Amino acid sequence: MRRNVVIIGAAGRDFHNFNTFFRDKEEYNVVAFTAAQIPDIDGRKYPAELAGKLYPNGIPIEAEENLAKIIKEKNVHDCVFSYSDVNYQHVMRLSSIVNAAGANFMLLGPNETMIKSTKPVIAVVATRTGCGKSQTSRKVIEYLMGLGLKVVAVRHPMPYGDLVAQKVQRFATVEDLKKHKCTVEEMEEYEPHVVRGNVIYAGVDYEAILREAEKDPNGCDVILWDGGNNDFAFYKPDLTITVVDPHRAGNEVSYYPGEVNLRLADVVVINKMDSASPEGIQIVRDNIRKTNPKAIVVDGASPIKVDKPELIDGKRCLIVEDGPTLTHGEMKIGAGTIAARKFGASEEVDARPYLVGKLQETYRIYPNIGRVLPAMGYGEQQLKDLEATINNTDCDTVIIGTPIDLSRIINIKKPTTRVFYDLAEIGLPDLKGVLEKFVKTHNLK
Repeated sequence: MRRNVVIIGAAGRDFHNFNTFFRDKEEYNVVAFTAAQIPDIDGRKYPAELAGKLYPNGIPIEAEENLAKIIKEKNVHDCVFSYSDVNYQHVMRLSSIVNAAGANFMLLGPNETMIKSTKPVIAVVATRTGCGKSQTSRKVIEYLMGLGLKVVAVRHPMPYGDLVAQKVQRFATVEDLKKHKCTVEEMEEYEPHVVRGNVIYAGVDYEAILREAEKDPNGCDVILWDGGNNDFAFYKPDLTITVVDPHRAGNEVSYYPGEVNLRLADVVVINKMDSASPEGIQIVRDNIRKTNPKAIVVDGASPIKVDKPELIDGKRCLIVEDGPTLTHGEMKIGAGTIAARKFGASEEVDARPYLVGKLQETYRIYPNIGRVLPAMGYGEQQLKDLEATINNTDCDTVIIGTPIDLSRIINIKKPTTRVFYDLAEIGLPDLKGVLEKFVKTHNLK
């Protein structure tokens, strides 16, 4: 008898776990995915074109709130937890729901889900959303490209659109972002790579993606896994760099699967040391020492700059930050807030009285966001609501703290200034030394 399975996810790790572990195994019958964290992904199907010969009708994607009902109605044996950046209490609460409904609660590990590459792989991962993976990935790529190596980045999935069309996506130019109808969150992750001259892949089927990346027409010496949230890598790394955030000290040992990344790390980057408290930095150092004493620890900062500081000084500013960092990342401040305080804003305007449409739902789900505005852009309606909210807000300036220029995506009818930030290592050891050793070990020069 086939074991009935539900995969509990959020349109990313869940599909990967299915593809690598369940897809062609006749002893399992995946009856549903459940969806959380990302709006408007339940009610769809994982399509038959991707699901394989055992699922000619595809697999339904249901709302997570219906999990207990699905378990009972479908006689489910196993529920596989497959999304990231949740605290341990959240994981065990879901386990309790699953067990009370009669099913087993499962977590799949790296040995079952990591794909081996024919190229050396560097994984950049983190212990929480918003630690600074993106700027760390950029720094790693810059070092490797400076050594004359061809680096192909592969980004953790964000498949919120047509899953068949998104099976394998390659981004080499900014125009490719339009061609693939990227959401704001996707553009925030892909655009910084392509403007620096390196190719980035993403999509749904990460075995197929890896094989395309390895033979990229521009050449490929190294695969860089650019992680999402605090998920562990989909590919077997030869070097794991884990980024931690002292603004959320202690989270590195209390969130899943962030602690997995801390324990897997060859290198731990303590980021944001320029804006974090000494107490937070010390807590993180102590936890690294207790959890993974063999890891190389690199001290880092994310110094910010803005293109028009005069639009902040003495002005009433609406701050727009990266959406996932504020929502399931639970950050209270981001680069935009730091810029507002550094350059003398007279007021950090509260966005909540001006919220429109789906943004009201975002604040209902994540009530601790506070006064800043998350750049939620998973779909066309959310973008329209974001545009309307910004234009409705009574402020002098909009501070754009997102990795891309929102004014290029939506029509902002107010003065705007952008915040920029990159990783700056402090002292030694540093990533340059780590990567020089990596290149030598793998005979890449």
